[in-house]
Amino acid sequence: MRLKDKVTIVTGCASGIGRATAEQFLAEGAKVLGIDRNPAPHSLTVNSTFRFLPFDLANADRCGQIVEACQQAFGSPDALVNVAGIGNAKPILETSNDDLLNYYKINVVATFALCKAVVPLMKEKRTGAIVNISSVTALVGVAGSTAYVPSKSAVIGLTRSFATEFGPLGIRSNVIAPGLVVSPMSRQRIEEDNWFRKTHLETNPLGRPAEPAEIAQACVFLASDESSFVNGVVLPVDGGWTMAKFMPQP
Repeated sequence: MRLKDKVTIVTGCASGIGRATAEQFLAEGAKVLGIDRNPAPHSLTVNSTFRFLPFDLANADRCGQIVEACQQAFGSPDALVNVAGIGNAKPILETSNDDLLNYYKINVVATFALCKAVVPLMKEKRTGAIVNISSVTALVGVAGSTAYVPSKSAVIGLTRSFATEFGPLGIRSNVIAPGLVVSPMSRQRIEEDNWFRKTHLETNPLGRPAEPAEIAQACVFLASDESSFVNGVVLPVDGGWTMAKFMPQP
């Protein structure tokens, strides 16, 4: 029960990493307010310490409503995990200015706005943990993901700024950079796209994608007291993919 009674907001809780994170936090004793524009799964709603708020993070100027809902349900937040985001970008020459702005609107502005909204309440407690989800592509760059990569790089910059500015208030801010994670879309690309398979799997020392729960476990660590002196860290959870371009011997 590493997160016993910790009030936590998790965005993107309807599927993937967000769902796995909400489930793992509940299992560790947290009280979770889940945020998504899609309905919450039954695996979450059956928990008495879970509440769901349908919310489209494209409306970042209304993020105060999320904090208000959290206070009404459980009290002031102890932790925030920003998982929600959009992916599947296009090559540079196929990317419009509006495409780029849309990625920033969801991946960066919404993350910024929600972090900013929880800080005053965490400041009162003199404690808090913010965990933002970036991507390994923000560390190395990947062709064909033009709008996605810079938006996820900005998440790292935001997190480091929060860590510096709010650390003196007792608020820790860290960022996770997941590698390839199992999802319906990634399964399809692994099966159908030889370049994608070689780039993301054959060059990974572990030779496989991550399960969403493996990213969620890293979120638990960074939100728990076990990481009480960890602040401003970028944690790749990628099986070693960014460590070196690994190719198995024939």
